[in-house]
Amino acid sequence: MAFKSIFSLLLASVLMLVVCSSCIEDGFTTSSSDVLAFNKDTVAFDTVITLQGTATKQMVIYNHSKKQINISSIKVAGLASKGHFHLNVDGVRGDSFQNVEIRGNDSIYIFIEAYLDEMEQNEPTLLEDRLEFVTNGVTQSVLLSAWGQDVVRINGDTIRRNTRLTAVKPYLIYDTMFVSPGATLTIDPGATLLFHDKAAIRCKGRMLANGTVEEPITFRGDRLDHVVGTTSFDVMSGQWGGVIFSPTNRVTNVLKHVVMRGSSIGMHCSPDYVDTVNCSLKLVNCVLTNSASTCLATAACYVQLIGTEISDAAEEVAYFAGGKVMASQCTFSNNYLFVAPTLPLVNIFDVEFTDGSIGRIKAYFDNCILYGLSPEINEGTLDDFDVYLRYCLLKSSGNDDAHFINCVWEADPCFLTLRDDHYFDYRLGNESAAIGKGNPALCPAEARYDRYGNDRLARAAIDLGAYVWNYIEEEENQ
Repeated sequence: MAFKSIFSLLLASVLMLVVCSSCIEDGFTTSSSDVLAFNKDTVAFDTVITLQGTATKQMVIYNHSKKQINISSIKVAGLASKGHFHLNVDGVRGDSFQNVEIRGNDSIYIFIEAYLDEMEQNEPTLLEDRLEFVTNGVTQSVLLSAWGQDVVRINGDTIRRNTRLTAVKPYLIYDTMFVSPGATLTIDPGATLLFHDKAAIRCKGRMLANGTVEEPITFRGDRLDHVVGTTSFDVMSGQWGGVIFSPTNRVTNVLKHVVMRGSSIGMHCSPDYVDTVNCSLKLVNCVLTNSASTCLATAACYVQLIGTEISDAAEEVAYFAGGKVMASQCTFSNNYLFVAPTLPLVNIFDVEFTDGSIGRIKAYFDNCILYGLSPEINEGTLDDFDVYLRYCLLKSSGNDDAHFINCVWEADPCFLTLRDDHYFDYRLGNESAAIGKGNPALCPAEARYDRYGNDRLARAAIDLGAYVWNYIEEEENQ
């Protein structure tokens, strides 16, 4: 009886499979009501540099019918006279495809790339086309759009005489741009310098970058799209080389309102001479952020940092080897995304030269914030160093002494930064311990206004760090 029962069950199962298989519909639907569905109605590219390929976008085409569907035609309409959108369907690249089949209740991917001709415009220009599908006599379309941006290309150029970069169009820098000794590179307000992979500036002459509150200057990689979803390439470090100052004469490189992000090595300054009297590098209301190594490294030179944010690096955010450092109203912080920083925020030490002599470090940090995922400065005592932190906010617990003067210990600046959301804003929240804790006597005239144009002296007591606190209404409503 047991054997018969098992045999009966097996027979019933086989019969059920036969019946079910006869229900599978391998035919094609020809009904005009059976059309395609899409996961998006627009495939939009971000700002695209003309004459340069783009990242690949994708979309999904669904067949919700039980039967197979035959797409008679997939093609780009060809409406964009200044550009081209190219497709990839089932691993085949082209601009048009015929008789593409999708099984019932199944889907396929289509990949789209864009290549834009020069727009002959200074401002970004919108270019649109349509991706058209013909199925069972019904035409459906998806909008294709991209903003094309013309650029001025600089490919391994050497600047031997005084040169000015304007804000008319962005500059796209390939390889390395050299500034020769004796030459001055002037960068106008609002200029944008885009750097291709590994591209850099090596300046043996002088750089004057004259950004303003309304028109800051930007140094960044040439990827203007998104890594994924709404996450911008701004969060990605290591997209390009960096800026290296190695002046041969006693000149001051001055950068004002410059935002530099996404580099591999950050900004370096190491002159061909040792000079702690004449300033080699002066940063005013700048932002150096998101470096794959260090945001700022100087050696045996005099550097002034005023109202500047130095943030987010795989190693220390700032590295000072010998020389003289004067940092006023600056914010040093590290919320780097891709590795856990182990080095201090600011690495400060003497330097030994090849002849055996020692270059001593002399540094003052006034009205600054040092707060992040790693210790503020090198471990150990400062007794043997000429280093002073005056009116600074520190994450660590401690006490004032001859090197830490009127500091705010074990305190939280309440940055607006939300690291988990990839949002990095080092302005102060309403509950910040940095509000009103500064000394106006230590605020130089060039630091009176922060990068956003806010007046530090508008209130009797000034705030610590690079940014003036402004009351945030939304925070109180949460």
